[in-house]
Amino acid sequence: MSEHMMNSKESIAVIGAGSWGTALAIQLARAGSNVTLWGRDSTALAQMRDERINRRYLPDAAFPSTLSAEPDWHRALSDAGMVLISVPSHGFRPVLQKLKEDSPIDITQAGLCWATKGLEMSTGLLPHQVLHEVLPNHQNYAVLSGPTFAKEVGLDLPTAITVAASNDVFGSLLCDRLASERFMAYSSTDIIGVEVGGAVKNVLAIGAGMSDGLGFGANARVALINRGLRELTRLGMAMGAQQETFMGLAGMGDLVLTCTDNLSRNRRMGMALASGATVDEAAKEIQQVVEGVPAAQAVYEKASALHVSMPIVEQIFQVLHQGKPVQSAVRDLLARGRGQDTAGVSP
Repeated sequence: MSEHMMNSKESIAVIGAGSWGTALAIQLARAGSNVTLWGRDSTALAQMRDERINRRYLPDAAFPSTLSAEPDWHRALSDAGMVLISVPSHGFRPVLQKLKEDSPIDITQAGLCWATKGLEMSTGLLPHQVLHEVLPNHQNYAVLSGPTFAKEVGLDLPTAITVAASNDVFGSLLCDRLASERFMAYSSTDIIGVEVGGAVKNVLAIGAGMSDGLGFGANARVALINRGLRELTRLGMAMGAQQETFMGLAGMGDLVLTCTDNLSRNRRMGMALASGATVDEAAKEIQQVVEGVPAAQAVYEKASALHVSMPIVEQIFQVLHQGKPVQSAVRDLLARGRGQDTAGVSP
């Protein structure tokens, strides 16, 4: 797809059949598109195709008639005019490589969008920067982010999301494809800000879970969210984002949701750590990828390289990756709690 709009007969292929990929596939189909859902587990995809439901991740959300699960990679992509990638951050580059090297369509002409959140561990790159390395000439791409839980989208509960696109034409097209009576899609041009918000909020949500797990109450949680938002904003601006993005859905909105609701895997990780569980024990109990764990290291390293002060992220990184006790991390943060509270983003 270049400058022309996606043909109504072309389908949207969703790559990644976890909870969020499935929820987005359901929403796109609900909003009127023909959608094909593909994932790595061909047995699970075949079961979804037969039962018309993702029994593991969204057992209460039946597939619309225009959504099909397809275990075969080439058949899933054969009619796609747009591809939506919903995989963990470590899987983003491999999916792009597979699309580049083994696709039945001209991937350079298809619209590409993703709901992947996080920095690439080995490089510290944001998803759109990874795209530029793998498909350097791609013109139409976008990131989806915002305060959303897959379960609620699957159940068609009211939801708002941000779509940050490489150009207005593709951004408007994707918003139109997603929007329905209960699903609002708002456009943005700040891809960096939206991606930074999606990466850092998962780390901060682990911290909020730790605070709640220690019984520190609502006052401490709100203080952590507020100071965390300042850290997120500092990093984003150092990477070239627009400050106002972090007051919107993909910044403060996503951060507050992920830090305060028990549907958040990252919050649950923090609570489990506060109760004495190890990272591995907590991950086994949650049974889904907890993006904040690898993101903590990637964000900490990026902030260090850019000389950005992120004391909350630093303490969470030390708990997750250096074995620091949760109580010690919280104590060190509280000991730091002096200084001015201003509207800016300085420490």
